[in-house]
Amino acid sequence: MMKHTGSRGTFQGIWPVILSGGSGTRLWPLSRKEHPKQFLALQGGHSLLQETLLRTQRLGLARAPLIVGNQDQRFLIRRQVLDLGLASRILLEPVGRNTAPALAVAALEAVREDRGATLLALPADHHLDNFPAFASAQGASQDGAIVVFGVVPRTPHTGYGYIVADPERVSGKPARVLEFREKPDLETAKRLLEAGHCFWNSGMFLMRASVYLNELERLAPDILRSARAAHSGGRLEDPFFWLVEEPFRNTRSESIDYAVLEKTPLARMVELHADWSDLGSYDSLREIDHGQDGNRVQGDVWLKDVTGSYIHSSGRLVAAIGLEHTIIVETPDAVLVSTLDRAHEVKALVRGLEADGRVEATTPLRVERPWGWYESVSQGHAFQVKRIQVDPGAHLSLQSHRHRSEHWVVTRGRARIVRGEEEFTLEVNQSTYIPAGTRHRLSNLESGPLEIIEVQTGDYLGEDDIERYDDAYGRCKP
Repeated sequence: MMKHTGSRGTFQGIWPVILSGGSGTRLWPLSRKEHPKQFLALQGGHSLLQETLLRTQRLGLARAPLIVGNQDQRFLIRRQVLDLGLASRILLEPVGRNTAPALAVAALEAVREDRGATLLALPADHHLDNFPAFASAQGASQDGAIVVFGVVPRTPHTGYGYIVADPERVSGKPARVLEFREKPDLETAKRLLEAGHCFWNSGMFLMRASVYLNELERLAPDILRSARAAHSGGRLEDPFFWLVEEPFRNTRSESIDYAVLEKTPLARMVELHADWSDLGSYDSLREIDHGQDGNRVQGDVWLKDVTGSYIHSSGRLVAAIGLEHTIIVETPDAVLVSTLDRAHEVKALVRGLEADGRVEATTPLRVERPWGWYESVSQGHAFQVKRIQVDPGAHLSLQSHRHRSEHWVVTRGRARIVRGEEEFTLEVNQSTYIPAGTRHRLSNLESGPLEIIEVQTGDYLGEDDIERYDDAYGRCKP
């Protein structure tokens, strides 16, 4: 558990900024483009995004977080925030453009309300058991430094970037940053570790918003110009803030490291002595929490003579014999098998699957929606069977389909149905038929979840065969 470093509301001027735009494809098939790793509970009951939100709470930060994420994932983000009973402002990117533009729009949003705002930027998908360096970084940030947290390295890791700090640094004080190094090969990583003044780059920053904007204007004015255009013309639909698409889409994609930190004289580093990982691969997942024989196992797993491996079952029994340094990940629609030393190739594998048109590359069987979720149970020629759960008080849009008809059977709860001009209620074991072209809506007016089985039939069953006429979640086309 993270140690508590201050009482609630101690740090009035600090705005937590959570960067939640990653796709996490190196953890496929657990993490996918439409449901990436920050929304997964990889280490307990909370997702990585929720753990990051709770981290800001334990630090005693008074401000509600600013979350920067992809607009297509807005309902996933909102659901996870609401599940914790927290407030937030969610800045919606039309496309991902890396950390420099994301932090620019967050800084612009913060200074609009508080010209003296200080940003604590945290990736949404990292593991961090403690944050003792936070307090020591505050003074430097208020003096105008852009503070990066450097993790004291445990091994010559080739999967992380490195910060080269001034070797003449004073212990416990922020150090001048001499250089940022890209992910090195093994021999270079060994030399960096032996040097004693090189640290893993955590991707976490503390800085005054105005300082960052000033440095961005000096060093990457095109990024700031596009970010200002995207932010100034944006619209608020609380808790969402929609950035203007065209200027943000045209923004140069760049990390804060390349755009600012490698060029600014204001970069300082604070040592972070903590159990940290970016959880960027199955090897890193195994490293932070392995048990007997160096294995990390999750789910229904049975092993004999297996060592140094990561084995994950999402449902079915996974049994393995005589393996070393192996990844096995079972999900309902895909299974990954690889050696751990080639875990870095999973991202390229996903690109190949996408190029081949495999829907498994990007979409899990269970798809989150603002009203609940659905999962595909079976699919064949001209039919598909789905299991649908609707949250209490939630409604699907009033919609129709050109190419498919639907048959609904209630298996749990009570459903309120609109079908053409009719409106009626269905109980458990009751059903209805929705012909193609008929306007219809499914609602759950009860206090418990509603579940139905939906059987679709037709010559085209794609999710884009939906025409919406009314929607509580703003998804109707203008």
